[in-house]
Amino acid sequence: MAQTVGRNIAAPLLFLNLIMYLIVVGFASWCVNRFINGQTNHPSFGGNGATMFFLTFSILAGVVGAVSKLAGGSHIRVWRNDSLAAAGSTSLVAWAVTALAFGFACKEINVGGHRGWRLRVLEAFIIILTFTQLLYVLLIHAGLYSSKYGPGYRDADYGLGTTAAGVDTGHKGGVAGSRV
Repeated sequence: MAQTVGRNIAAPLLFLNLIMYLIVVGFASWCVNRFINGQTNHPSFGGNGATMFFLTFSILAGVVGAVSKLAGGSHIRVWRNDSLAAAGSTSLVAWAVTALAFGFACKEINVGGHRGWRLRVLEAFIIILTFTQLLYVLLIHAGLYSSKYGPGYRDADYGLGTTAAGVDTGHKGGVAGSRV
């Protein structure tokens, strides 16, 4: 079976996003731990009024994004319409939560104040992931426009067929080629 353009581009992007989401989970969980312990004056932490909201949605985006890559990996492996539903919906939800964290990252940058290097790295990863996750969502849905880019949404014989006796199971009570 020939590889499609969307599959060839989406697979490395899926792996890149998975690694980046795992890094986001690591940095966000470290920052949340410091925030809960009241160590906001730590030299590599800092923060402002938007920090807690940003950290909450960053760790949520990291977890949802990493889990969505499991469904995405399954879809990349089989590349069929039925696996596209799970991969597409979970990646869209992951992008939505990441976009929400992106908004809080922008607000945290706009408010200013001292932000340690870990928070700045987390902000950068969330900003990058917002765009790469959107690109990934568009790539796996590219089959809507042409089957060259995806599994194709117009697979006419999928789910239909004839039995060994020649009965067309797609039509009500008829034999293939006969008029009722």
